[in-house]
Amino acid sequence: MMAMPQEFVRNTVDREGECGAAWIAELPDVVEELLGRWGCVPDGEVMHGGVGLVVPVRREGEGDAVLKVSFPHPGNVHEPDALVVWAGCGAVLLHERDDERFAMLLERVRPSTLAEVEDGDEVVAVAGRLHRRLTVPAPQGLPRLCERAGAWEEQLRTDARELTHRLPPRVLDAALATVRELGRVQPDTLVHGDFHARNILRADREPWLAVDPKGYAGDPAYDGGTLLKSRALRLLEADDLRKAAHRALDVFTEAAELDRDRVQRWAQFHAVQAAFWGRRHGFRIARSGPRRDWLTDFADRLADMLTEPRGR
Repeated sequence: MMAMPQEFVRNTVDREGECGAAWIAELPDVVEELLGRWGCVPDGEVMHGGVGLVVPVRREGEGDAVLKVSFPHPGNVHEPDALVVWAGCGAVLLHERDDERFAMLLERVRPSTLAEVEDGDEVVAVAGRLHRRLTVPAPQGLPRLCERAGAWEEQLRTDARELTHRLPPRVLDAALATVRELGRVQPDTLVHGDFHARNILRADREPWLAVDPKGYAGDPAYDGGTLLKSRALRLLEADDLRKAAHRALDVFTEAAELDRDRVQRWAQFHAVQAAFWGRRHGFRIARSGPRRDWLTDFADRLADMLTEPRGR
């Protein structure tokens, strides 16, 4: 029987409770069935992401691939739909899919990510060029980001009312304005939805390929905001946070050919969301304690700084 990574088992059960434990118990049999159906044999150490098990495999006459099986969750439904549209242009190729089991057979890429590159300008420039290639018309049937605008606004207002925080009113007002002015009417463009440097991996067919899309229809500038939020810890290392953040926005938006002010507004919205989320739930790298408080304070600072126009 396949050896399951214990960290993946523990995190799944902690996050999903009894449903997660039941899914984990069935997972080895699911993997064996899929390996047989798709003519694969294991070919390396089993890996995992946040919600998916990844098994390196080989197919006779077809070469290297990976079998990915994700926990059944609405956020994982449309990953294969996005990959079908991209057809390998800037993203991993999809070879096979089993939507009922949330399983896919994918092109194998390397384990190193764009987040490991030291040069910050290179990271955001590579991400921008890749994002430009991923910006294509969305297929029918994808969830639309505009449909989430009402929930975003309600959650921001609830958080501001219920949580102890130091965000100035103008910062919250700017995030709410982004939801009203950009969130409710968005283009029919395919949006990755979780676009950050850890979801861009080195590959052989191309230098870098995107993985793990959520698959939405909406504003491509939304992804730029996600990318900047994911760079927050690297921005902390800069001597001048404002200068570093605006430099990242400049380089990314030029490479991605996106409206720079629009990306900044989404980035500010993401930072406000993160500031409130940290207070309610903690962060992936710090659920509680002084480090959580430190990260929350930083999210406050970033949200405040991004509220101001670039020239100030």
